Amino acid sequence: MAEDTTKTVTTIILILAFLGMMIFVAMRARKNREDMLQKHQPKVAGDDELEGGARHPQRFDEPDEEALEEMAKLLEEESDEEA
Repeated sequence: MAEDTTKTVTTIILILAFLGMMIFVAMRARKNREDMLQKHQPKVAGDDELEGGARHPQRFDEPDEEALEEMAKLLEEESDEEA
């Protein structure tokens, strides 16, 4: 009789331990998934910071002749398309 009681109690303890581990693993998996989704979600414009910059930013203060000619061509093409 005592042997059956020991087996029953041991079985109940093992089942409870198993259920506890399953709950722990499920909660941990849910937390890991939420963290991963939050970490890899798309960036909203303006929220992300861009690194680096131009080597000589003063170069871009005044356009050179080539840039002005290219802009004139683009404006001509745009006005031709509108007409």
